[in-house]
Amino acid sequence: MRNSFGDFLLSAALLAPVAARAYDDHDRDNRQRYYDSYRHDYHQWNSNENRAYRRYLDERHEQYRDWARANSRQQREYWRWRHSHPDRMLWDNGERSRSRDRDDRR
Repeated sequence: MRNSFGDFLLSAALLAPVAARAYDDHDRDNRQRYYDSYRHDYHQWNSNENRAYRRYLDERHEQYRDWARANSRQQREYWRWRHSHPDRMLWDNGERSRSRDRDDRR
């Protein structure tokens, strides 16, 4: 019994980094980079950026459209707005939980 428990702990310790790496690779595949030609920088499109994009559309009273289907003018306007609305400004303590609730309903 004692050896099998030790073997189990050793196996778990050896497999944990492999599992963490696989999860990290999966997460990296689900993100995309977009170039902002207005500011000449790149942006990672992830869940945080998607929430900001939905907020941008809500503030403008526009219907949701997939980011990849937005034309270049619409994307340029979003990046201008986004640079003037950093994360710390968008997600204060109360807004963070309300925005997640709103995203869950969509």
